[in-house]
Amino acid sequence: MNKNLIWIAGILASLAVGGLIALAGSQNGALWMGLPLFTLCCGIAFIVQWFLFIPAYVFQTERYFDLAGSLTYISLVVAALYLSGARDPRSLIIGGLVIIWACRLGSFLFRRVSADGEDRRFRAIKPDFLQFLMTWTIQGLWVSVTLAAGLAAMTVYEHKPIGLLGAIGISLWVFGFVVEVVADKQKSKFRREQPDEFITRGLWQYSRHPNYLGEIILWLGIAVLALPVLQGWQHATLISPVFVFFLLTKVSGIRMLEFRANKRWGEDPEYQIYRSNTPALVPRLRF
Repeated sequence: MNKNLIWIAGILASLAVGGLIALAGSQNGALWMGLPLFTLCCGIAFIVQWFLFIPAYVFQTERYFDLAGSLTYISLVVAALYLSGARDPRSLIIGGLVIIWACRLGSFLFRRVSADGEDRRFRAIKPDFLQFLMTWTIQGLWVSVTLAAGLAAMTVYEHKPIGLLGAIGISLWVFGFVVEVVADKQKSKFRREQPDEFITRGLWQYSRHPNYLGEIILWLGIAVLALPVLQGWQHATLISPVFVFFLLTKVSGIRMLEFRANKRWGEDPEYQIYRSNTPALVPRLRF
């Protein structure tokens, strides 16, 4: 198949999935000027990415890609809370947790790409207009689907006390966030000290990608926190943590990093031992 057709299909598929999520998440949700607020936020996520794609393509830079994603999360949370008028504890907590995560991850990734000078994932993508556009479109989908459960909870009409399930969701988020932050700090320090080696210290001795494990857990926490106020088709937004898991394990993240690591250290006996003894994501229970 012609590559251009593949990229166009990817763009259309992203819009289709985003549209379905917008439709489901808007049920029983707040309206703004007669428009479903959830759908409006999803639309903004895509529009922002396309707008920022223009200078990124013109100047052939991916430096602000991850930062743009984080800023989009923050913008949607602020818009949802302000336009819906939500002031209940659940909505404010979800909004606050998402903003904390987005500020931390966005600044971390921006500092990293600035220090490295580039994000190697984009070397072959940037010159191709359609492929680069598809990448930005997928980021719009990533924001819309990942935030879906939390966004639905922030835009519902009926509010409920946090309750036990909400407390469990908050605890999961805190645990996942701590794991992600600690893992990122450990790897950043290791890369500064030993840039040509692979890390086996700290959390990395239990999982080859503990930062991604933390990411999945914290979004699971958001979904659990949102669950009690979801109704009908809004339950489809609970796909959020599943989508994060799929994206990090099958699309980017682990798949790409594992390929790069195997290419770099695949013949190293110590790496072979580390790979065989350490799970890619979920640590083994050891008694």
